[in-house]
Amino acid sequence: MTSRTATLIGLTAILMWSLLAVLTVATGKIPAFQLAAITFAIGGLVGLSTFIGRPQALSALRQPPLVWAVGVGGLFGYHALYFLALRFAPPAEAGLLNYLWPLLIVLFSSFLPGERLAPHHVVGASAGLAGTVLLLSGNGLSGFTPGQLPGLAAAFVAAFVWAIYSVMSRRLKSVPTDAVAGFCLVTALLAAFVHALVENTVWPESVWQWLAVVALGVGPVGAAFYAWDVGMKRGDIRVLGAASYATPLASTAFLILAGFARPSASIAFAAVLIAGGGLIAAKDMFRKR
Repeated sequence: MTSRTATLIGLTAILMWSLLAVLTVATGKIPAFQLAAITFAIGGLVGLSTFIGRPQALSALRQPPLVWAVGVGGLFGYHALYFLALRFAPPAEAGLLNYLWPLLIVLFSSFLPGERLAPHHVVGASAGLAGTVLLLSGNGLSGFTPGQLPGLAAAFVAAFVWAIYSVMSRRLKSVPTDAVAGFCLVTALLAAFVHALVENTVWPESVWQWLAVVALGVGPVGAAFYAWDVGMKRGDIRVLGAASYATPLASTAFLILAGFARPSASIAFAAVLIAGGGLIAAKDMFRKR
């Protein structure tokens, strides 16, 4: 598999994550950790289903403790912190801090063996960050109070957790992507445990809500993690980091199409900054070899 192909596969994860918000809204009032438990279980089963006819793939689950710590710590740690951030801090401010992770991925990639951080990577990632600030400010940044500091801190730490998980995936390049199925299933168990401790169980109320839950598990909380793993391990990690800023923009676009949000001038300007930043960061992909 070439680096360009792996990068394109990684970009499909960004597209699937852009559906996360609209599908989550469509699931109704299911508590966060209950929803995480169900969808990560589906995502893990999606991975296990690919083992059919490949019994040797089961060996991918036999990994040293460090690999499991990185995999489960990244998936469960990030989502647990992000859920806490949304619970204790305003969504817009929490989202802004959380979306430091694409820039952090670009910056952290410079510490990887054989990787070089060029000026256009930093420029592209910075333009994406500026577009994200504009997008979220247009959706109602409102400042914060001291009581919201724990939630804002959780969002900030979550950004570092996801960036470290993504970059460490490159360092653990020899670990097959099949192992992500195991990470998803353990994450589902941990989420179910937290749900039992702090939440009341609420089941979907309609067929459409169940379909949204299944779609979440198959796509944004399933196939997306496998595609991201391929991109991080074999693709251009700097391009993927900068391109990740398209997630909140595309997410907003899907919310508009679904009738959950309204278009605005700030969204249009954010689109120019984010798309332009992504093209600048990815310019190496368009050069003739």
